Amino acid sequence: MTPPESPVAAAPSTEEERLRQHYDIEKHLAARLMGASSEERRELYSSLYDELYRRVPWHPQLTRKVAPEERARMVAHQLDVARPWIRPGATYLELGPGDCAFAFLAARTVGPTGRAIGVDVSAEVTRRDDQPENFELVLSDGSSVPVPEGSVDVAYSNQLMEHLHPEDAERQLQAVFRALTPGGAYLCTTPNRLSGPHDVSRAFSDTAEGLHLQEYTTGELAAVFHAVGFTRLQCRIGLKGRFLTVGTWLPRLVEALLGSLPGGLRRSLARSRLVEGIINVRLIGHKP
Repeated sequence: MTPPESPVAAAPSTEEERLRQHYDIEKHLAARLMGASSEERRELYSSLYDELYRRVPWHPQLTRKVAPEERARMVAHQLDVARPWIRPGATYLELGPGDCAFAFLAARTVGPTGRAIGVDVSAEVTRRDDQPENFELVLSDGSSVPVPEGSVDVAYSNQLMEHLHPEDAERQLQAVFRALTPGGAYLCTTPNRLSGPHDVSRAFSDTAEGLHLQEYTTGELAAVFHAVGFTRLQCRIGLKGRFLTVGTWLPRLVEALLGSLPGGLRRSLARSRLVEGIINVRLIGHKP
């Protein structure tokens, strides 16, 4: 059985204490999720994040104020990455759309003859006044993709894969594969393990121990894509503010070189702007 929720502790007084308490809570929640059965995880994905925000009211997701200009820049950056596949008339599907800012932009980009679908565990994120008419939200248990088979031209996720239990990540990938039309594509972006960890454990550990349940390299994620049936893989790399589509060989070559280095030097190089632009995982799988 899943352990009961822990009580909410008193808010710490210093930034260092807040960070440590946040880390301890995320580590505890991650252990619960990793130790849960597949059935239990269907409920836990949403409830554990609710618990996290109750117990860590100073969490950056709750306290960080993003200016409209910065939000617009972030969304424009996502469109630059995904632009080759989001075309007028396409059926677009986004996994874990968050506040739906990019999903709504994609809906407008595919136009009135296209369709945009958001797949999330909660309907709360879409309670906005600017929802396009061609956008629809469908609810999921965290790994299912409840749309008709072969109905999606392009699927997209941003900073989602690392939050899934590895079993659920593969299960979700299988569901995305089924949902795609022949020739359809899935663009999956996730932080690279070699420059991580990228969750709160970054300040305390050399590996992700919080709610980034699994961080991947391009090579590791490519192996999962191949296992579910994607036969042609590409990457989007960022160089000097522009994005190029290349084969997976380039980021995998850089990953191999980084992997041969001591941990501190590896992370330092992996976090440099040039190298990070190459190894940030932006993997595109094409369904045959």
